[in-house]
Parts: sequence; structure tokens; C-alpha cells
Amino acid sequence: MASPWLPDILRSPIVMLIGEGCTETLIDNFNLLEPVCLRHALSKGLGLGIVLGGCIVKMPQLFKIVNAKSAAGISLASYVLEVVANIITIAYNYRKGYPFTTYGEALFIGGQNYIITLLILLLTGHANIGIATGALLLVFTYALFNSGLVGGAMLSAFYGLTIPLVIFSRIPQIYAIHKNKYTGQLSAFAVFNYFLGTAARLFTTIVEIDDSLVLLGAILALAANGVLAAQMLYYWNAAAPKDKQRLESKKKD
Repeated sequence: MASPWLPDILRSPIVMLIGEGCTETLIDNFNLLEPVCLRHALSKGLGLGIVLGGCIVKMPQLFKIVNAKSAAGISLASYVLEVVANIITIAYNYRKGYPFTTYGEALFIGGQNYIITLLILLLTGHANIGIATGALLLVFTYALFNSGLVGGAMLSAFYGLTIPLVIFSRIPQIYAIHKNKYTGQLSAFAVFNYFLGTAARLFTTIVEIDDSLVLLGAILALAANGVLAAQMLYYWNAAAPKDKQRLESKKKD
């Protein structure tokens, strides 16, 4: 067994991420192709990248809404359902004791979705409903993290509901784009990063978690985000409905 050659300041974070055993195999012994540790390290690296990406993935969408002072083309129902799914996902994984790198992005994405939901309600003249919705979501979050209020069996049932919830949260947005033939203020950065993130999350789930519910959720999330990404590409240069009407009027004239 080779002795550690990396300085502790560099080696310690690697040990925290992939464990002492795989650090010895991949780093100390430089056995980079050892399949078990290589797969584990790739999963941990991707998981960390997804969590870090989750910190910013919805920021372009948030800034786009703020700058435009408009939530045109963005489905409120999609965001409300997504926030609920985020909250359940965080509570379920945390209480199951799964590694943070396998679900941590839900915390940051959920926070951004929460703010975007309130912005949509504010910009559409429903500030009072926004305040009530925000308060209810916070109460819901507290209840899920309190095992005295929501038991393990009930939490698992809630998590099972997030599987269709993930699909239903995308359907209003998918339908809105299909109906308008226009993506509105929807951020391409957020959509494509979401798609790539769910693809990577499927890999980390297969490698690190033996939970059929989590695996099914990852597969369906990838499929739903894939449809949105395809729509974003298809309607990339599409004009807004009002602009289309003006163009058609000019052609008739």
C-alpha cells in the first residue's frame, strides 16, 4: 500500500467525498481504473456538481422575471407542484439518512422555486394569495421534518406521490408551450441544466441508493425534463403570440 503523497489540505476533502478506502485506491495507489471506486468517485463528483449547479440553476429564470417584470409563459401550477415535490424530496431523503450529494440540489432548487412562485403571484396581482401560499408551504415543510407529526410510512407515501407530481408539475408548462407555440420568459439555461442534472442524478441514484421509489422518480423526472428541453429547441426562434398576430395582419395588408 502506497503512503499518501497529497498534502492533507488537498487529500482531506477527497476523503470526505469518496471515503478513505477509495482515496487510497484512486489517489494514493494511483489505480484510476479500479471499477468500484471509479464508479463511486464519478457518482460522488456528479452528485456534488449537481448540488452546486442547483444553487444557480433557477437564478437566470428568476432574474428574467424580475427584469421583464412579467411572468408571461410561465405556469404557476408547475411551480407550486414543483415546490411541494422539492419539499417532500428533501424531507424523505434527509430522514432516510441518504448522502446529501444524492439529493442536495432539491434544497437549493426548492428555495429558488419558492421565490419564483411568490414572484408569479405578485406580478399577476395576487399578493395576498402569495403570502398565504408561502406560509402554508413553510408549515408543510415543518410537518414533514417532524416525525411526531408525519410518520415514516406516511412520509414514504408522500414521496410516492411525488413521482406523478413530478410529471404533473411539468404538464401545465408543456401544455402552455404547446398551446402558445412560444416559450415566453422560460429560461433556456434552467431548462437544459435541469435536463442534464436529472440525467446525472439518475446515474448517482443507480450507483448510491437502493431505493426503487427514488429510482422511478429519477427516471420520470428525466423523461419530463427531456420533453421540455425538446420544446425549447423546437420553439427556439418562435415569436410571441401578439407578435405573430401583428405579422399576420401586416401580411394581409
